Amino acid sequence: MPSHHPPVSQERVIKAASAPQGEPPTGESGSGSAGADIAVELRGITKRFPGVVANHDIDITVRRGTVHALVGENGAGKSTLMKILYGMQRPDEGTITLDGTRADLHSPGDAIARGVGMVHQHFMLADNFTVLENIVLGAEKLHGIGGKARRKIQEISDAYGLGVRPDVLVEDLGVADRQRVEILKVLYRGARTLILDEPTAVLVPQEVDALFDNLRELKAEGLTVLFISHKLGEVLSVADAITVIRRGTTVASVDPAETTARHLAELMVGSALPTPETRESTVTDKPMLAVEGLTVHDPQTGRPVCDDITFTIHAGEVMGIAGVEGNGQAELVEAVMGMREAAEGALRLDGRTSRAPRPGSAARAASATSPRTATATACSWRPRSGRTASSATSPRPPTPRAPSSTRARPAATPSGSSPSTTCARPASTCPPPRSPAATSRS
Repeated sequence: MPSHHPPVSQERVIKAASAPQGEPPTGESGSGSAGADIAVELRGITKRFPGVVANHDIDITVRRGTVHALVGENGAGKSTLMKILYGMQRPDEGTITLDGTRADLHSPGDAIARGVGMVHQHFMLADNFTVLENIVLGAEKLHGIGGKARRKIQEISDAYGLGVRPDVLVEDLGVADRQRVEILKVLYRGARTLILDEPTAVLVPQEVDALFDNLRELKAEGLTVLFISHKLGEVLSVADAITVIRRGTTVASVDPAETTARHLAELMVGSALPTPETRESTVTDKPMLAVEGLTVHDPQTGRPVCDDITFTIHAGEVMGIAGVEGNGQAELVEAVMGMREAAEGALRLDGRTSRAPRPGSAARAASATSPRTATATACSWRPRSGRTASSATSPRPPTPRAPSSTRARPAATPSGSSPSTTCARPASTCPPPRSPAATSRS
């Protein structure tokens, strides 16, 4: 496969090669032997699961001191490949070479010992621990848990411009600060190659810019970053090289300076993109959903997570709700659906008004919600009119069930009618049924 990677200076190669276990690379040593600038080499990587081949004959070469982007559609096999590199999955075929030496990784501990660290899309932090406690957890043998560890954390934070505060509780940090803590965790353990899985998915544009500044600092010190994303504009702005994966295999390796977002998208899907068409609007002037002054409180802290929300959606209209994850979007949807009780406000659905929506109110209005992930909660209702409004997950997680001695049996349904409520939530959290004779649980 042709290589279009930019040249890497000898200074960066020396810095990256010098880090001992448990230390970020800051010294100077190494040699200029052939292949010394290759940090990661994957050859013929294949991974099969029952009924599906997640990765097939993947070849990737990552140069030291660069940001190497891995792009592809959802389900293309990017995360599986990086889990293999991080030791979370074992490849069925193929070889992994790190810093010129063949690696046999059986666990993340093996990867960390070889200088590979991973920052997952969903952070692995304990909210009730401080930043320092989260960082040293599991790595107490490196620098202890006291003053020496604190000094090391501050040293790494200052060296890479991370701005981490060791004594702050993680639960008090924003999303961007938590991400920097995760990055510092892998640096603290001596990582020279960092895997970032969809790192910008939960960041606002200003935080994305700050993250990219941090990545450039890491790169300038000789570290290598594997950047997984499907945001092509961001990839083109920060990457030194790009590998495209489609249907579990590598299809191209390109230079960001010689490609465009559209070309990358076509490589990802395997065909030319359709030309956007202008169609007649389907929006009408008939209000279908009106929310007025909706306020939802956090059941644990009592603080408002949604405060005085008001909007109207018309028939034929698609309305977007924008915001960084964790700012009340999920609670808003759950309150509108009746899955979460609202403290204040009114909901009018298709002309029918309900004050402060309560669990079960959406069942009478033929509404449905689809979860954010395959393991999240979903509810669906079948209205009395016989029209079905449904939502499903694939695969759907098993529903916890009460012991047989206490589990209520579904009541018989009158002939010719259909149940008013079908809920995929755990039994203890389902909205109360409209009537005992019209309820069944999946």
